[in-house]
Amino acid sequence: MAQSVLEQMGVQIDETARKASRAASAVADVLEDGGEAARRVAKHGSHAAAELLDDTRKRVQKHPLETVAAAFAAGIAAGAAITRMVRRRPPCNKADAREKVQ
Repeated sequence: MAQSVLEQMGVQIDETARKASRAASAVADVLEDGGEAARRVAKHGSHAAAELLDDTRKRVQKHPLETVAAAFAAGIAAGAAITRMVRRRPPCNKADAREKVQ
């Protein structure tokens, strides 16, 4: 009887080890596939960025005045937006600030 219990335990341990090995192999395969997909996406993104940079250079060479005007307008708009955000913030009351620190 003790012999059969030990044999059954040995069989169950072997079966569990096989299942764990298969699971570990499946996880490794999934991780490898995910890594390959991430590399493909990164490579595609770098190619797209390089293409965008080349297109931008060509556009600047073809239309230098329009490019400078657009950059100037974007700077003015950004400056106006930042100025507006800063002015909308309520002024800091020094007495309130001291109370918060203490």
